Amino acid sequence: MVNGLADADGPRVAAVTGASAGIGRAIAIGLGMLGWPVAVGARGAANLGETAQLVEDAGGRCVAYELDVCEPASIDAFVDGVAAELGPIDVLVNNAGTAEPGLLHEMSDEQHRRIIATNLLGPILLTKRVVAGLRDRKAVGDIVFISSDVTVHPRPYLGTYGVSKAGVEAYATTLAMECEDFPIRSSIVRVGPTLTGFADTWDLGMFTDIIPHWQRFGIQRHFNTMHPEDVARAVVSVVTAPPHMWIPVVEVQPVAPPT
Repeated sequence: MVNGLADADGPRVAAVTGASAGIGRAIAIGLGMLGWPVAVGARGAANLGETAQLVEDAGGRCVAYELDVCEPASIDAFVDGVAAELGPIDVLVNNAGTAEPGLLHEMSDEQHRRIIATNLLGPILLTKRVVAGLRDRKAVGDIVFISSDVTVHPRPYLGTYGVSKAGVEAYATTLAMECEDFPIRSSIVRVGPTLTGFADTWDLGMFTDIIPHWQRFGIQRHFNTMHPEDVARAVVSVVTAPPHMWIPVVEVQPVAPPT
């Protein structure tokens, strides 16, 4: 698919969104372990300093920016800031996301809007800018979209979240087609159950009602989970694949517990 990826040998400037904790933080650390310069961004800027320190401890150079992927001005400031401090972005990991559980007809208009804006429109707007820059300078690039197994196993109570991730996968696939004659790879990392703070703000009492629905449709077969570092390992594998190779989709899942 991709020509010229051999030019990507050596450190590459990477950017990770939603990097204040969890999967985003683990991905940033994993890229830092390669010795790459890494820019991290998130709305929760309070924890970004800790992420940056961990990336540098792992062997990379790191800069941190407050980033709201729903706001074009914030995106522009992020892209420009990274270019000024580290150089233009070569590797983008679209990880920022949000989810709120609820029945589709009961969720508020604002809940639906926020999920779609963060999970779908945000990656589109940021990727647009990074890809345009890569193409202008005829540079080697990797764009990675963190998705969810809800795209292949829809879950009641997570309908809008599933729609947003399905849209991300459609966008990533179309981007790959549009970049076929450029040294830019577009890849999806589809994530199964992972132990993070992603759902810390949810009403845990809802799960008393939700889990039986998931089990009814054969979705929640077991309760094992992965760690954020497992997802980071998959992302690193994607962006360090050899020049002749492209990984369009990789899905990672926890193994079932022994019987």
